Amino acid sequence: MIRHILLLSIKCYWFIIPKHKRRKCLFKLSCSNYVYNHTKEEGLKAGLRALNYRVNNCNPHFQIIDLGNEKIVITKKHKVIPEKELSGFILKNY
Repeated sequence: MIRHILLLSIKCYWFIIPKHKRRKCLFKLSCSNYVYNHTKEEGLKAGLRALNYRVNNCNPHFQIIDLGNEKIVITKKHKVIPEKELSGFILKNY
């Protein structure tokens, strides 16, 4: 039941907030899509873990490091995210 409430909440967010007005996500797969997919495919616990992960790691407090052939992001919580997982929006600004 709670799983369905979380999924419905995300769908309402998508419906109410136009895509162009949403905060830009650090990751290629937006935070709401990431949480929605995990919740739908793996259940409530997985969805809540995904939500916790994104809340802790997808925020504006990150550092981009250019390694020559690849860029990586280091988040505020010291999580290293490879370029292949990063949003093009984030990369084009650096």
